[in-house]
Amino acid sequence: MESAASYIEDLQIRGRLVFTTDDVVQALGKSVPAVRAQLRRLKDKGQVADPLRGFHVVVPPRYRALGCLPAEQFVPQLMAHLGEPYYVTLLSAAAYHGAAHQKPQMFQVMVPKARRGIECGGVRVDFVARRDMEDTPVVERNTPAGVIRVASPAATALELVGYPDRSGYIDNIATVLSELSETIDRDGLRAEARRAPIAWVQRLGYLLALIGQNEHADDLEVVLAERNLFVVPLAPWAKMEGAPRDSRWKVAVNADVEPDV
Repeated sequence: MESAASYIEDLQIRGRLVFTTDDVVQALGKSVPAVRAQLRRLKDKGQVADPLRGFHVVVPPRYRALGCLPAEQFVPQLMAHLGEPYYVTLLSAAAYHGAAHQKPQMFQVMVPKARRGIECGGVRVDFVARRDMEDTPVVERNTPAGVIRVASPAATALELVGYPDRSGYIDNIATVLSELSETIDRDGLRAEARRAPIAWVQRLGYLLALIGQNEHADDLEVVLAERNLFVVPLAPWAKMEGAPRDSRWKVAVNADVEPDV
């Protein structure tokens, strides 16, 4: 094997589409600067893209217009390369569970600490930080490149209300919940609610009751009965002053909710 071009051709024959600079250096026995120069030429031709420095993806002809592989086809390998746990979260996770009211504009990935997002051609990856994310229940979904870890439906529902600014805000969250609720396991929801911040559970309970998901709402009410509650805002970014209080959920209803169902 004499060139980076022949390396990526061999990679595709073996069914792989991701590699590192070090992989090519070792395979070709060339210097890092020489390999980088060859990879730059392939990148200029649209055959290779770089989601992260030193981490590359092969871009087959069907994805040339996108300028990168779809995120689900490289995120698991990228996170393994970084040595960090991950799972797909928020609107991207909801889409895997069939709640794809609108295609998310970016691919959302939960990680244990803050990390800058990625832009690779037309692909955007948004990293969301949660310190206790390794305790979150996940499921595995198949992709053309293998499997990917996705937050469970119950965990997804709670994280949507926990990160409303990353989830399209309250109206969109209510819309997604109306579709996501069909896949939520009741035992799983109760278990995850006991682990989640209380305010998340209060907001989710209010929204589930609002959209008529009464069994799930009742389950959350049972969990909240075990805790001491304080009034929390439905919309964390808006003022609570003068907002009506929902006595069942101890929620200040400081935003109108109009789900698109």
